[in-house]
Amino acid sequence: MLLPLAASADDFELSGKIGFEQRYFAEQGQYDGQLEHSQASIFVEPELYWGWNEGSDTLTFKPFYRQDEYDDERSHADIRELSYIHASDNWELRAGIRKEFWGVTEFQHLVDVINQTDGVEDTDGEDKLGQLMLNLSLVKDWGIIDMYLLPGFRERTFVGQESRLRGPVTVDNHNIRYESSAEDNHLDVAMRWSHTIGAFDLGSYWFHGTNREPILTPVTEGNKVVLNQYYNQMDQFGVDLQATINDWLWKFETIYRTTDDDDFWATQAGFEYTFIGVFDSNADVGLLTEYGWDSRGEGDENSPGANIQDDIFLGSRLAFNDMQSSEMLIGFGADLEHNAFSFLIEGNRRFGENVKISLDLRLLQSTNSTDQLYVIKDDDHIQLAAEYYF
Repeated sequence: MLLPLAASADDFELSGKIGFEQRYFAEQGQYDGQLEHSQASIFVEPELYWGWNEGSDTLTFKPFYRQDEYDDERSHADIRELSYIHASDNWELRAGIRKEFWGVTEFQHLVDVINQTDGVEDTDGEDKLGQLMLNLSLVKDWGIIDMYLLPGFRERTFVGQESRLRGPVTVDNHNIRYESSAEDNHLDVAMRWSHTIGAFDLGSYWFHGTNREPILTPVTEGNKVVLNQYYNQMDQFGVDLQATINDWLWKFETIYRTTDDDDFWATQAGFEYTFIGVFDSNADVGLLTEYGWDSRGEGDENSPGANIQDDIFLGSRLAFNDMQSSEMLIGFGADLEHNAFSFLIEGNRRFGENVKISLDLRLLQSTNSTDQLYVIKDDDHIQLAAEYYF
């Protein structure tokens, strides 16, 4: 940490954000021990950046911490990034703790497999834990080849008994089992090819290692029932495609996963059409449609894939293109098999140079006890977040 002090002001930067988040739930919690209506937290995410050798070498450190008002499990710290990157003309070497995102679809990211989900942050799977990795990226005329060595494994985080947005049985975050005898020290590997051909952005990959999705099994501990986590080994093959044709974005993701317990296919596909400068204004309006299918849901409504076996997602994205970078996303999801629906509105706007205000609304409805949304059907909520950037 003393090394950046020797760098020039142009090479060393300190930035980041600190924020406050308030959730309000319209109804009382479904389960014993849950908070009733209000939940607040504060968080901080600084970023230290050091670049030298005319930008060919960089070091980035981005820690994260959240303190929740009630839930000790949601109060947590993580290193989102602590990585060194060396860039050459036709290759890059990246080493350390990093976040790597793959995918093109809006409502579900099937092919995104490198980082573990930070489940205490939100239920949408967008937040990820940092992953230790060594990544060599080779730039060729016929595409970019990325090779990954991934030592160490991060278990998924789950909220505690006090939190909302959970099921009737809490997850045990301590007694964790693995298929591999190396447990959380298994060395995972991955390889990805990506390329742009005209209007098409293409990607495909192979991943071998510990499944990021745990199998949850109810067990009795003392006088209560909890869910134990079990992580098996998997091979996963994925393909993602995005085509930009005039004002259309066509998106497609598919995976094939094989484990000792099950083999399955899953697909997410759709499009986004953007109306530029609506009503002679600076605003752009995008219309989104996506469909999700999972072979595990065929004929077995209790399988893990049943909740995304036959789902459709509709949405609209509004970009005001103003000085305050105001944006809004409206989304509607429907499970065509289980009569379950979700509705969301996400909006944000910058105030001045350093403050960003976000307001999210989420409504959930389900009448089928086998559906994933059923266990949080009483957790309709509105969330206000204020972030200060420095």
